[in-house]
Amino acid sequence: MKVIENPSLKAFNSFGTEARAALAFTVESEEDVLSLPGFNPATDVILGGGSNVLFVDDVPGSVILNRILGISLIDESDGQVIIEAGAGENWHGLVRWTLAQGYCGLENLSLIPGLAGAAPIQNIGAYGVELSSVLEGVTCWDWTQSCWRSLRAEECRLGYRESRFKSAEPDRFLISSIRLRLSREFIPILSYAGLQEELSFAGINQASARDVSDAIIRIRSRKLPDPAVTGNAGSFFKNPALNREDAEKLIERVPGLPFWETAEGRLKLSAAWMIEHCGFKAYRKGDAGVSGQHALVLVNHGSASGREIAEISSMVRSAVDETFGIGLEAEPRLIEFKH
Repeated sequence: MKVIENPSLKAFNSFGTEARAALAFTVESEEDVLSLPGFNPATDVILGGGSNVLFVDDVPGSVILNRILGISLIDESDGQVIIEAGAGENWHGLVRWTLAQGYCGLENLSLIPGLAGAAPIQNIGAYGVELSSVLEGVTCWDWTQSCWRSLRAEECRLGYRESRFKSAEPDRFLISSIRLRLSREFIPILSYAGLQEELSFAGINQASARDVSDAIIRIRSRKLPDPAVTGNAGSFFKNPALNREDAEKLIERVPGLPFWETAEGRLKLSAAWMIEHCGFKAYRKGDAGVSGQHALVLVNHGSASGREIAEISSMVRSAVDETFGIGLEAEPRLIEFKH
């Protein structure tokens, strides 16, 4: 296990904002987890790829960098496979590995930044698919009970960009690996706007899983800024979901507001449309701002601080609330501490 004193965290978050910690521990195995001095949620942070966090403050204690690797096939029957991936595996690399093995189910989740261990925390989702549709379970260290736990998918309580690990018990578990149930049979999910058009434009009528992955990579590359070029954490706000009665009242009041129905019968509204309607697309204050490519994405144009980006977030939320009566929720975790 590697230990660094007073490390800069700039290279460990996709916003590229400067922050420091008292110590950084790089965990590369489950044995390393057992060697950690402990975890205090009041001062410490567990960090994966840093693609879904915003450091508003320095970390007064320790940062635990989860870098546990390994991908293996653990079961196969009736065309179904279960694979296990270490929490430190690059998510997009894992997706492409599964496709190379002929395993289907992750293709719509291509090019999502971050590491595998963060996928169930956020219940990552894109282009009509969420991790909840393929998650079998996770292995994790339980800080409260000081033991290893194997949690089934239902015990993870996954929801829209939500999980037990994110809200209910955000500092109780360190995920060491995830288990995914995939299939050798490809069942395409092409309902998301623009995906079928992208395939047709490429002259593909009978798409394979790899074709879908390639199409999504092209779409995401066009729509979203590259964190390696412009610091960002992807979509910063969730699309709000309202009950049908309240949503229909708002849609009647605001003609043109895009919406779609969820599986639960609620109506989900386009946060990007509302933000753009409020005039914030491509807004910039210093080096902090809103992307000109996509209004859901907050960006660091160079040397913005996490606090400056958080202030842009507050401005956007206030404007949307005042204009539409909708309170937007942030997707990334804001790392800040009581002083």
